Amino acid sequence: MKKISFKVAALLLSATLVCTSCIGSFALFNGYEKWQCNMTSSKIVNGLVGLILQPIVGSVCLFVDAIVLNTIEFWTGDNPVASTGTQSVTGSDGRNYLVKATKKGYEVKAEDGVVTYFNHDSKTDSWSITQNGVTRELVRFNADGTVSAILPSGAQMTVSRDLAGVQQVRQAVWSETCFAQR
Repeated sequence: MKKISFKVAALLLSATLVCTSCIGSFALFNGYEKWQCNMTSSKIVNGLVGLILQPIVGSVCLFVDAIVLNTIEFWTGDNPVASTGTQSVTGSDGRNYLVKATKKGYEVKAEDGVVTYFNHDSKTDSWSITQNGVTRELVRFNADGTVSAILPSGAQMTVSRDLAGVQQVRQAVWSETCFAQR
């Protein structure tokens, strides 16, 4: 049996650190794929261009994603290529809002220029809202599988993490809102 040289052992060890077995988001490859599928309004043209570009560009994107970007995402929690694009959303009130993904959550800008932030705190596993410089917690996910919702009055309500729990919180918010208006 041959001896495994130190260089080969070091190479194999470094490969295990680089290939961390994380699946990752493959943001670069998915971005390329989305662009390639939507570059024109014709599926035939998109397919033909894809046949030409896929072996070269697709392979490079997949390689860079798998080896470099997903490794960075595994160790830091953030993919440097992940999209933080802005979307226009029409609310239930009929107004348009610009919603931008941020590293901590979402930034929502109303037509009148008012900006609201929805932020996730990974340490406490909670979501909070910031408006006009005032921040208040909205919901906290508990270790026992329940959710603690903070009502508009400031009262805290713990419910199950399912549709029934959502309905209980909606009912409590509706009750507080109706009684506050009277």
